Amino acid sequence: MPGVTIKGLTKRYGDVAAVEGLSLEVQPSELVSLLGPSGCGKTTTLRLVAGFLRPEAGEIWVGERCLSSPTGVVPPERRRMAMIFQSYALWPHMTVAQNVAYGLRLKAGVSKTEREARVKDMLRVVQLGGYESRYPGELSGGQQQRVAVARALVVEPEILLLDEPLSNLDANLREEMRFEIRRLHATFAITTLYVTHDQGEAMVISDRVAVLYRGRVVQVGTAEDLFQRPRTRFVAEFIGKTNLVDGVAVEPGVVARGSLRLRVAVTGLKPGAPVAVSIRPHEIILVTGDRATPPGHNVLTGVVQRTSYLGDAVDYQVRVNESDVTLRVTAPTSIRLRPGVGMRLAVAPEACVPLIEPEEGRP
Repeated sequence: MPGVTIKGLTKRYGDVAAVEGLSLEVQPSELVSLLGPSGCGKTTTLRLVAGFLRPEAGEIWVGERCLSSPTGVVPPERRRMAMIFQSYALWPHMTVAQNVAYGLRLKAGVSKTEREARVKDMLRVVQLGGYESRYPGELSGGQQQRVAVARALVVEPEILLLDEPLSNLDANLREEMRFEIRRLHATFAITTLYVTHDQGEAMVISDRVAVLYRGRVVQVGTAEDLFQRPRTRFVAEFIGKTNLVDGVAVEPGVVARGSLRLRVAVTGLKPGAPVAVSIRPHEIILVTGDRATPPGHNVLTGVVQRTSYLGDAVDYQVRVNESDVTLRVTAPTSIRLRPGVGMRLAVAPEACVPLIEPEEGRP
């Protein structure tokens, strides 16, 4: 399967840039998610890749073929791509088998016998064997989604595009379909671009995730990279929950906010430079009673402001003494503290991640 290369892509609507200078490399057989909030440009990017829109600037390449540029766009039907929409877009008057076979009927050189065999095999792969004669209205949301996936895969596309395909499903079914899409990608290894605003969905499904903000890619990496090593304030806040402490580098590996000092894992900070430090709530240790603090950790004292029982954990808001910093701390349910109780906090320097790029990820 070929890869997809997007170079400096720009698409404007009047004075508004939906996509601005966006660049991204998708390796052959890789599944990359475009993740971001509404209005960040992810669906516009997907529609540009599909050939539904013409860019004002930039190029889209698939393998050695340039499919889009300001001077010309190869039409969608000639791109060897398949797209799965948020609404599934199934024909209600056609059976499951007829829906899946639709693309094959438009494909030259596929006989009726071969078409029927491929449809049957594909329905078996998506676990809908025996549903050939049913109509979309007789299926659950998850089953309709599987039909849409089967219809896209049966034509053997080089590139698969998915535009928030799980957003209409309930929470449990959405979680089930995440693993189903991942299983199908492992089976067919089709180069895939997947659009979603759901960070959990992107982290489960993707080989890599491209985080979009204001029409640009601000960071690309594995789920672990983005969660543990965010580069910008936006990525740190959008991928999971975090505490952000704004301070100033006072030494190459120390950030201060008033009397609060945090040793961080990065040693190349320029003294005097403003630095925001990201600390994940689960990385902060509550040190209760006379227990010793872990060696080498930052040690803070504070007072519990609020507690929230979450079932599998307790969420605390802790005001750090002699500062205006309030930290969110996630602790096991075995530790139960009431508001007003004083305590010590310990956090490893490796868990204090300085954000090294500007807010929008631009130089």
